[in-house]
Amino acid sequence: MSTDDRQLSTRRGHIGDLVAGEGAPLAVPGRTLPLRTELVRQLMRRRTQVAFALVVAMPIILWAAFSLGEDDGPAAGPSLVDLASGSATNFAVFTLFASASFLLVVLVALFFGDTVAAEASWSSLRYLLAVPVPRARLLRQKAIVAGLLSVAALLLLPVASLVVGAIAYGTGDLVSPIGESLPFWTAVGRVMLGALYVVVQLSWVAGLALLLSVSTDAPLGAVGGAVMASIVSQIIDQIDDLGVIRDFLPTHHGDAWSALLARDVDWAEMTYGAFSAVCYATLFMGLAAWRFTRKDITS
Repeated sequence: MSTDDRQLSTRRGHIGDLVAGEGAPLAVPGRTLPLRTELVRQLMRRRTQVAFALVVAMPIILWAAFSLGEDDGPAAGPSLVDLASGSATNFAVFTLFASASFLLVVLVALFFGDTVAAEASWSSLRYLLAVPVPRARLLRQKAIVAGLLSVAALLLLPVASLVVGAIAYGTGDLVSPIGESLPFWTAVGRVMLGALYVVVQLSWVAGLALLLSVSTDAPLGAVGGAVMASIVSQIIDQIDDLGVIRDFLPTHHGDAWSALLARDVDWAEMTYGAFSAVCYATLFMGLAAWRFTRKDITS
């Protein structure tokens, strides 16, 4: 028997342990696939560990890049890059800006796109449903765990950036490109609020990745499809001739949290961006639930 066959046999052999909680009989569908069991299972996976390690390593990589880089002299005006080494909060702001448009998109797409499609690729999805785990419950439990992992990763990034920045650059005031400054602890709160906005704004990526996950047996296809949609949306958003059409793109308000860098925060764009993302997420997740409860499971 090959290594792959033995691994697949092991997965099938532990299906009962996976879907049943402690003392939960397999015949009770409402008690199958407990959140704790699924969360522990996902945390033990190598891709989850690598993802969180990458989040922690990102601020260290950026700090090393700043340390090794050369100063080209004063520019026409200060930018986020120029101000990044000014304080821990400036460094965290730069890290969040640098990561939000791609790295964090990939992480959210990975956690949600790998939910159902991974089970299908392992040929264990039909065994889970036969235990039985109701389809709606399976999708809900996996989406909740994927959401918890995504939120943890997205909030870990600014926390790690603040720690690395404090060690490297100190705890001075946050200075924005427009010249306004905020005290350290006020700035820390603004950075974390910005991270929370990114969490909400990327909910549309989560919904799309989940929809693709229930529509394919290839996890890479689901993850890649969601990431590609984000990239295409960002490219189209650069075309000024589209006018108001750009307002309906899911990525148009991705950087709206930059308003938090001012003393007086303008919440208008952030509110619209959050509302738009939640609408897209609701649509995609609704379609995912509709699709999954009606598709034929053959793997």
